[in-house]
Amino acid sequence: MPTSMTRPSNHRIYRFGEFEFDMDAADLRRAGRQVRLQPQPMKLLALVIRNSSALVTRDEIRAELWPDGTYVDFDQAVNFAVKQVRDALGDSAERPLYLQTVPRRGYRFIAPVEMPDEDEDDDDEQSGQPGTTTIRLQKALWSNIAELKLAQRRQRRMTIVTVVAAVIIVAALVAMVIVLR
Repeated sequence: MPTSMTRPSNHRIYRFGEFEFDMDAADLRRAGRQVRLQPQPMKLLALVIRNSSALVTRDEIRAELWPDGTYVDFDQAVNFAVKQVRDALGDSAERPLYLQTVPRRGYRFIAPVEMPDEDEDDDDEQSGQPGTTTIRLQKALWSNIAELKLAQRRQRRMTIVTVVAAVIIVAALVAMVIVLR
């Protein structure tokens, strides 16, 4: 079972949230477990991560995913690839944690991204330097925000299930009272 410890050191490994993305191996992992993603969505994910925080235009996506001479329904293909990436990341268009839509222009990867190998070297060289603490705090804050949003989603689902169960119980009691009269 490959982990970041057993991978060759020349691999470009990016971390964001609870994910790890090995750019060279096209391997996406969530909490150490592989997340399956088709080749085109994987290329899209690599493109937006490489350009983290910057707008990636639809034209850039077209050039990267479908080289000249490739004929596809581009809009539908991009929308499908974006949906696949969001599904793999557990993200949503309405409240994005990772992939933000910029209407009619493109997409932006909004989560903080780190390259563990480079960050570890930088930490050794810069230990105690101002800014290192800020970066760590930003990463911790982002992780907490992602966890809170997931907890809010679970809480909403539980609230809905509870309300539906209560309505069913009340309806059953009302039906019983009516039948027993």
